[in-house]
Amino acid sequence: MRIALSGSIATDHLMVFPGRFSDQLVADRLDHVSLSFLADSLDIRRGGVAANIAYGLGLLGLAPVLIGAVGPDFAEYAVRLKEHGVDTDAVHVSADHHTARFVCTTDADHNQIATFYAGAMAEARNIALEPIAQRVGGLDLVLVSPNDPQAMLNHTSEARRLGIPFAADPSQQLARLDRDQVRTLVDGARWLFTNAYESALLQERTGWTEAQVLDRTGLWVSTLGEAGSHIRRTGAATLHVPAVPSPAAVDPTGVGDAFRAGFLAATARGLDPEQAARLGSALATTALECVGTQEYGLDRGALLSRLAATYGPAAAQGIETALPGPR
Repeated sequence: MRIALSGSIATDHLMVFPGRFSDQLVADRLDHVSLSFLADSLDIRRGGVAANIAYGLGLLGLAPVLIGAVGPDFAEYAVRLKEHGVDTDAVHVSADHHTARFVCTTDADHNQIATFYAGAMAEARNIALEPIAQRVGGLDLVLVSPNDPQAMLNHTSEARRLGIPFAADPSQQLARLDRDQVRTLVDGARWLFTNAYESALLQERTGWTEAQVLDRTGLWVSTLGEAGSHIRRTGAATLHVPAVPSPAAVDPTGVGDAFRAGFLAATARGLDPEQAARLGSALATTALECVGTQEYGLDRGALLSRLAATYGPAAAQGIETALPGPR
């Protein structure tokens, strides 16, 4: 299964504030907020939603195609992604803008305040899917994740025109999209990915009820943090998949991207949605225990042990076929 990831590619600036954001907020002064948080650490890492998911898919032995726009500072980043099995030949390099920047501060409760600078990402709207599909011998799925809004709309529309199945992951860009745009991105998606907050926001943006959203998608997967994930579809009861617990959570940035990588890899190898969500949860927990969204590795034995401890030996054995051999 050849999967293309359309979305952001960025450099992450990750900071940690040792207190709690909530302690600094005054309830009757929220209309005039002026706050500064003194961070104890700064890590500069490679990131971006599409690149993060592509990295995870590469670790799991697939050969994902990354689609996005970057600046001339991307060369070293591209080499590392290629070393992990990612096809970066479809990435557009801007002559005028730097690669996007994600600046995020995390507090003691793992709440986050972030700012995203688009930079070169705005040029992703000029990338066409058809020549990419021709070059790689066809695409089986295009995941449309947060990106330049027009690029998201263009890639969704082109996937429909070319008859390529697509998955919708609008997440952070829901705040920038209007009703008709969100409807366009969701309608007809094989899979829809959101987190718990985005599930409610998506319904508010579209004006659709949960049932109406489900009527327009094949499967709706919502991540719930440490509570696991929900899998919903028309005519079936909601399936809850517990999270793989972590005794050493470090940084939540990119955890949802790791979940998506595990889910898509399992699906690509023929596993059912529940198994896919279990592998996604295990990979998400692995990412949670590292600073940076692409710093985790794949220890096959350790991952299977975690799966067995959470879901049982039979479940782990069933998921084992989705994992590559030792790396």
